[in-house]
Amino acid sequence: MSSRAFPVVVLLGIAVLVALTSLFTVRETELAIRTRFGEIVGMGYGAGLHWKWPIDRVVKFEKRILTQSFQGETFLTNDNRGLIVDFYMKWRVDDAPAYFRATGGREEIAGDRLAAIVKDGIKSVVAQRTLEQIVTAERAAVTGDMFERASAAVRDLGVELIDVRVQRIDLPEDVAARVYQSMNQNFAKLASRLRAEGASAALQIRAQAERQRTEILANAEREALRIRGDADAQATAIYARAYSKFPEFYAFYRSLQAYERSLGREGDVLVVTPDGEFFKYLKSPESGGR
Repeated sequence: MSSRAFPVVVLLGIAVLVALTSLFTVRETELAIRTRFGEIVGMGYGAGLHWKWPIDRVVKFEKRILTQSFQGETFLTNDNRGLIVDFYMKWRVDDAPAYFRATGGREEIAGDRLAAIVKDGIKSVVAQRTLEQIVTAERAAVTGDMFERASAAVRDLGVELIDVRVQRIDLPEDVAARVYQSMNQNFAKLASRLRAEGASAALQIRAQAERQRTEILANAEREALRIRGDADAQATAIYARAYSKFPEFYAFYRSLQAYERSLGREGDVLVVTPDGEFFKYLKSPESGGR
């Protein structure tokens, strides 16, 4: 190589080195900030190729939602019962500068601090409830209050808490049988009380129905007696009018009815005087019996 070409090659090498240390790329799934001696001097880079000073450092973060699972975490209830809880949380970087200042851009540090906040929230929610309340409640109700408090607390980390879900709630094996037996006894007592209340309500309903039935029958009987009385009065009036128009025929008809009811029955014995009014129409069917 000639002496004239050597400086050119050196200059080209320096230029290539400067270019390699001054250019950086950002992917669609990444967030990036540019720092100089630990201070943030650039942010908000979109996907593509970007320029920086060789002394600057580029820190990149995952922009997609991250998921962390936790199994076998133990929490104490209000009645001092241990619970084994499995849960997971989903989060993502929301504020890159705040995230860098709080965690140095290290995902494991952010995950540990976020997990501590979420666990503290679950601990607070579990400690306010008894074991029975937690077992019978919806899982969303257990984590709902905690999620709001945790979401506000993690904003200082520059992250957004997307979701926290309880996957499993279990008891230690040494107390599970005793707890379930106690819960069965409590539910049996509740069932007995509800049955007693139901039986009492049924008796009240039957008594009320019987009273209403008695009242309805009494009213119906009273109305029937009134109708019969009105009918008898009308019949009596009709008979009276008929009797006043044809007294002899009415007397004859009534005598025939009396004969039909009194005579001709086996074993009957009548003791009457022959001259009495009863045999008036048997002696002479003519008017007056004379």
